[in-house]
Amino acid sequence: MTLQLGLNTFGDLYPGPDGRMLSGAQVIRNVVAEATLADRVGLDFFGIGEHHREDFAVSSPETVLAGIATVTERIRLGSAVTVLSSDDPVRVYQRFATVDALSSGRAEVILGRGSFTESFPLFGYPLDEYEALFEEKLQLFDRLRTEGVIDWEGRLRAPIRGLEVHPRTESGSLPAWIAVGGSPQSVVRAAHYGLPVIFAIIGGSPAAFAPFADYYRQALEHFGKEPQPVAFHSPGYVAETDEQAREEFFPHQAYTHARIGRERGWGPLTRAEFDAMCGPEGAYFVGSPETVARKIVRSSTALGAARFDLKYAVGTLDHARMTRSIELFGTEVRRYVEDMTADLPAGATG
Repeated sequence: MTLQLGLNTFGDLYPGPDGRMLSGAQVIRNVVAEATLADRVGLDFFGIGEHHREDFAVSSPETVLAGIATVTERIRLGSAVTVLSSDDPVRVYQRFATVDALSSGRAEVILGRGSFTESFPLFGYPLDEYEALFEEKLQLFDRLRTEGVIDWEGRLRAPIRGLEVHPRTESGSLPAWIAVGGSPQSVVRAAHYGLPVIFAIIGGSPAAFAPFADYYRQALEHFGKEPQPVAFHSPGYVAETDEQAREEFFPHQAYTHARIGRERGWGPLTRAEFDAMCGPEGAYFVGSPETVARKIVRSSTALGAARFDLKYAVGTLDHARMTRSIELFGTEVRRYVEDMTADLPAGATG
């Protein structure tokens, strides 16, 4: 299988050329432009995350994806992630089926529990039901993917008796993934439903996730499910040289780390820690096109992954630099990846 390359963004707010913070509306318009560029340079996937905070512009990824669907031609479009626990599975399915229609079958949804919890009080869901909400709603969502008459009953939502959900997709089912942070329970859950997984690797070594990928494949076999692809995503930035990439990316990654760290008790990100994370075994895919490509191929081979998504937007990184990074990722990085994987054994990267 050819190794696919994608992008994702959470729609971080950042300053404009005059130094003042852009409005959420302008950031959303810039995200559409970035997705259009990603399509033009031949990337395979563009994902948008869901957040409900003042530092991110996108709270409704499907709405932005619908806009992107009308101005792109081939790139697949999805969430990164949809917080299913605090949403209604029926409405999620309807919204993504609509994106699928607008994009002529290019939509997919990545389902997860989310690393932030603001959506729970906002939409009236108790945090003490965090696990149960996801499990029950995933069960219903999986049932919806049959696109037939629904008979379903759970504990936390009203039952559905003999109803159909519209619109339906032209293919007969909406492609869906499960986002995994790296726990055995999460990979077993994904395998139980026969859904592909995408690992969110934002710290440590990507190779450290290889046991989870292997466990997932064993669980698929145990449940009698067909083999499914594995993907992963990590923060990153591409520039002409390694030094330039690190110098340009560090202050923005440090800003984001400090902002979230104040809420979660993290210390500041030091330059030494950052440089280590940019090294061959770290989770940041930052560097020249060749450096980033080598890291993608090495990590994908370790995981047996079929796709890598670069989280290209972070903190106060501006639109012009993100645009240049996307261009290099879709042209130079892709070229290096194709050359490096040409001689790999079949199945080595997924």
